[in-house]
Amino acid sequence: MPEWVQDAVWWHVYPLGFVGAERELPADGAVTPRLRRLTGWLDYAVELGANGLALGPVFAASTHGYDTVDHRRIDPRLGTDADFDALVAAAHDRGLRVLLDGVFNHVGREHPAFRAVREQGPSAPTAAWFRLRWPHGPDGEPEYDTFEGHGQLVALDHSSPAVVDWVTEVMTHWLDRGADGWRLDAAYAVPTSFWATVLPRVRARHPDAYVVGEVIHGDYARVVRESGMDAVTQYELWKAIWSSVDDGNLHELAHALGRHDGFLDTFVPLTFVGNHDVTRIASRLTDVRHLPHALAVLFTVGGTPSVYAGDEQAFTGVKEDRAGGDDAVRPAFPDGPDDLAPYGWETYRLHQQLIGLRRRHRWLHQARTTPLHRDNRRFSYAVAADGGRLVVALNLADDSAALPAAGAGEVLAGAGTVRQPGTDRAVVELAGHGWAVLAG
Repeated sequence: MPEWVQDAVWWHVYPLGFVGAERELPADGAVTPRLRRLTGWLDYAVELGANGLALGPVFAASTHGYDTVDHRRIDPRLGTDADFDALVAAAHDRGLRVLLDGVFNHVGREHPAFRAVREQGPSAPTAAWFRLRWPHGPDGEPEYDTFEGHGQLVALDHSSPAVVDWVTEVMTHWLDRGADGWRLDAAYAVPTSFWATVLPRVRARHPDAYVVGEVIHGDYARVVRESGMDAVTQYELWKAIWSSVDDGNLHELAHALGRHDGFLDTFVPLTFVGNHDVTRIASRLTDVRHLPHALAVLFTVGGTPSVYAGDEQAFTGVKEDRAGGDDAVRPAFPDGPDDLAPYGWETYRLHQQLIGLRRRHRWLHQARTTPLHRDNRRFSYAVAADGGRLVVALNLADDSAALPAAGAGEVLAGAGTVRQPGTDRAVVELAGHGWAVLAG
């Protein structure tokens, strides 16, 4: 993993939604330079504490960005190459790294490579890019493998040398233009052997690039080892954070943190409590008083944290399994931060506090956790690495609680009272629904 990733905290933006772009690529190809609007939000991201801008799809696509039709061109709904270059330059001027979202498992039906297949048949030069089954007659479109049954998303044949060369070229092209890394969309659907072939070729030109794969289920560590990626998305921890807090079952969180420590033996996961594909954390939690508990976990355990734009303002939004079901979690933002509603800034300041704490304890990137006390609604744990140590205590119950907190000292975030600080008998007293991060 590149050394700079130890200090990375991403602010994750879904650009097409953020700038209020049209649902579909304009038929006339009209270019609207909306990507420039993001520049006005970069200082906001820096003030939050982020030092990375993780962009969702920015390449030309038919609709939502994951049905890409030209990986070498910025989506006209966002602007031009020049607009992209300007955004990257502005981000770098502020110390923000830029992560791109690469859709390399599939392409949109209107991608020129697949359009050639539809127009020219088996003799098309790009026919080998796809997994096709041709009809017996002389005419007709072939059957083709899709991404999870979506006919508009045509799966690539990752055993094809031409696909290897094409993906390598696309990744290298945008790194050459200034991007600092890639999120590999639907990486779980792509053979690890494909990435093991592509990534060494990319890193030969860009050894400092960060590559993280979207992996939801499965053997995370094996995927990292076999693919050569730096990390994968930590969906196990995401689920455990919100559901354990919401269900009052902190045993689930303790178990997930144990597994998380195991992953850290192989790689440092990308951690999050929200992204563009899931219901927002403020809508997941029945009791909004527990939002700080979820954030305290995110920012005190090992990992590379990512904050989905709007979560830092306690935006709400429920993902639904239907056409357009992502719209609520991918809204348009106002022209600038000054136009945000006033009630979200308390959550923004909480993010600032916890990200600042993480910056002062940069060893947290690879820290392991040790439970000190756990029951359904109360949990305390120590987190440590490289000689550093903190204690985190959570209380979901209505009643106050005194939680074992061996070695705990002063309160660094949240609120609580420590008895016998600095000793093995230390206890932290929390109010109902209270939490605290303490020096260890």
